[in-house]
Amino acid sequence: MMTSSPRILDFLFEAASLRRTPRTGYQFLGRGRESVAEHTFGVAMVAFALGRLEERADLGKLLRLALFHDLAEARTGDLNYVNKRYVVAQEDAAFADATQGLPFEGELRDLWAEWRAGETLEARLAADADQLDMMLELRRLAGHGWAAAEEWLFYAQKRLKTETARELAQELTQADPDHWWFERREELWVNPEPRGEKK
Repeated sequence: MMTSSPRILDFLFEAASLRRTPRTGYQFLGRGRESVAEHTFGVAMVAFALGRLEERADLGKLLRLALFHDLAEARTGDLNYVNKRYVVAQEDAAFADATQGLPFEGELRDLWAEWRAGETLEARLAADADQLDMMLELRRLAGHGWAAAEEWLFYAQKRLKTETARELAQELTQADPDHWWFERREELWVNPEPRGEKK
């Protein structure tokens, strides 16, 4: 039988605050914006795909790494690459404080240590999912005419650690971000009735 725990609720409120924590790199790109929580969702989706493509990976662990990789930013905020040249975030301390006293504290501490070490296949795939999620948004912006995003794509691609991610990224840089919904242009615009419904 589960008992209520104020500590668990504090943890969930803290994690939810990532919805209101902005990702700061967009100030230099000049366009786009998202919260850390939106980014985390994207990373988890990419991690799932990578985990299915890379059969040796422990998918459950990979998804947990993706889910918690930016939890510390609820306390530190998101530091972009310029910020990190001048400011050092105490992410280990922030993560420890965020998880202290939880009944699953040990599990989360182990995940955090694995993420920070970056040595296991799952940690490398999670790091790649982090980059690929950003690359998807950059490709969308580039596809809508934002030239600066193309240069960012080049550097993000160089940070990838696994061959699986590199292969996906190669296709991503050439992909049409609107293809998924705009594939049947004539049908969509000339006859927009819902499928399966006829007058």
